[in-house]
Amino acid sequence: MMKGPGIFLAQFMSDAAPLNRFDTACRWAAGLDYTGVQVPTWDARCMDLKKAAASKAYCDELRGTAAAAGVQISELSTHLQGQLVAVHPAYTSMFQVFAPPEVNTAEAMSRYGTEQVKLCLQASKHLGLNAMATFSGALMWHTVYPWPQRPAGLVEEGFKELARRWRPILDFAEECGVDCAFEVHPGEDLHDGASYETFLDHVDEHARACLLYDPSHFVLQQLDYLEYIELYHERIKAFHVKDAEFRPNGRTGVYGGYQNWQNRAGRFRSSGDGQVDFNAIFSLLTKFGYEGWATLEWECCFKDSQQGAEEGAPFIAKHMIRPPARAFDDFAGGKVDKQAVRRALGLE
Repeated sequence: MMKGPGIFLAQFMSDAAPLNRFDTACRWAAGLDYTGVQVPTWDARCMDLKKAAASKAYCDELRGTAAAAGVQISELSTHLQGQLVAVHPAYTSMFQVFAPPEVNTAEAMSRYGTEQVKLCLQASKHLGLNAMATFSGALMWHTVYPWPQRPAGLVEEGFKELARRWRPILDFAEECGVDCAFEVHPGEDLHDGASYETFLDHVDEHARACLLYDPSHFVLQQLDYLEYIELYHERIKAFHVKDAEFRPNGRTGVYGGYQNWQNRAGRFRSSGDGQVDFNAIFSLLTKFGYEGWATLEWECCFKDSQQGAEEGAPFIAKHMIRPPARAFDDFAGGKVDKQAVRRALGLE
């Protein structure tokens, strides 16, 4: 059955105790009734990624630290490093914060991001994990709206290049036995089902090119996040429990008018405060046998992070479903009686 509640530590780590160290952050999470932590591998307060890739003993220590605090490491995250695998030069200055100062060109960022993601896959293997959360990066995002008209062949060439960069990573993921769970997300070339399918075509349906399901981004795009599960459930290997709302008006809609988060029509909310139908989501994921983690990702423009964390674990726990050991109408059944079956069909 589904595991959880988990919590993604990225939005909570800080320079103030207890969220300035991995051990105390794990105890903080356990104290709020979380059973798993998704770990941001770019944050040195959580872990040394190079050391984790090189040393299983170090990974055993990390796992032991989490266990001593009362939680498991659910997944490692390379959202920021995955973003750097594919960066259009127009965005290098804005993504510079995701890389060391000397990594300051699109080419250098791609090399660095690729190395980092591979290190995380190796570390995930050492930790006994089977999925890694990540982003795809983007070469075409500046052309997402088809004005000015895209030059003929741009989309095909863009996906060819994205696949060229990710195929060696996916092959390495196969060697490690770890799925790359892409968070389909605005700002990434993989931002909806259609773009994900095109990417799959270009990586020959690679078995490790999987998904992190986060319905909040689909609310903001006005995409059917329930049918998405029906379409792609076999590829969903991670799950962010994050809420959102979309309230358009006469002044602003999907694009937000360059306004801040509180004034946008589409905005992220703490779990339970938005419009996402989590009852239906948990039901569908249970229907399709999802066995990964249900992990709180807190991003809210109105509510304090501590309150969001405190409310998140019971919210997830309330929605988790234990699959039935037997059908509810078993009492009316029994062993197969072929004569009774034929009589019911009017054949005898």
